[in-house]
Amino acid sequence: MHDHPPDLTEYEWPVCVTPGCGRQLWVSESGRWACRPCEDKTATRLTELPALFRQLDTTAALMRGARRIGGGGSGTKNPPIPPRLEVLDLVAPGGGVAARLRAIEDSWRTALDWEIAPDSDGNRIFASWRINPAEAVKRHTKFLADNLLWACGGYESVGHDVETIRKLHAECTAIVNDERKPGRVKIGLCPVQLDDGLCREQLTASAASHRVRCSGCGSGWETLGEWRQLRAAQEAVLAEAAGVAA
Repeated sequence: MHDHPPDLTEYEWPVCVTPGCGRQLWVSESGRWACRPCEDKTATRLTELPALFRQLDTTAALMRGARRIGGGGSGTKNPPIPPRLEVLDLVAPGGGVAARLRAIEDSWRTALDWEIAPDSDGNRIFASWRINPAEAVKRHTKFLADNLLWACGGYESVGHDVETIRKLHAECTAIVNDERKPGRVKIGLCPVQLDDGLCREQLTASAASHRVRCSGCGSGWETLGEWRQLRAAQEAVLAEAAGVAA
């Protein structure tokens, strides 16, 4: 829970811990870690993820828009179309949607002191996403949705999990809707000073948006003035580092 300082002049109104949110919590949200708007959006995303995953987990989605390699020689037919790697990354057993949701579920079960029971067919023990990822996604999203209220109120690390679910949902939605992301370019490290030092998360920018957001600390820069402040802060960090090195 949030700590209340004895000196009220030092009091800071608690804010939502979800990266990029930062909303001040309402009085009725006292003791929560994540705000109700973030909880509601996450609940919607968890409800939609199983259907999105089923649409991704098809040959059509895996091959849509992939370039066909030119015809081969020596009597060979055209080589197979290479799959879309961004789709494969989401549906692949090893690190796809199911595995990432399972990691969140396991961390919640650990926090609740609930048993993490291994999956078994009676003879073997295995990870469910290795056998049926679509069924695993359905099961994990149901568990997370059922326990989301607890997590937003009693699990300090819920903000990172909410952000992971947001990113998974956004990636799946973009591919299902065949949205092509514009390229991103690196624009230096985040210069924001945190309690334990500089953030130093790699920042990227896209021609499709004038807003830059740090995925590490959640800081954002949007206006021309804020962009200039960002550049000045980055240059100050570099100058200080150069001075130390000298």
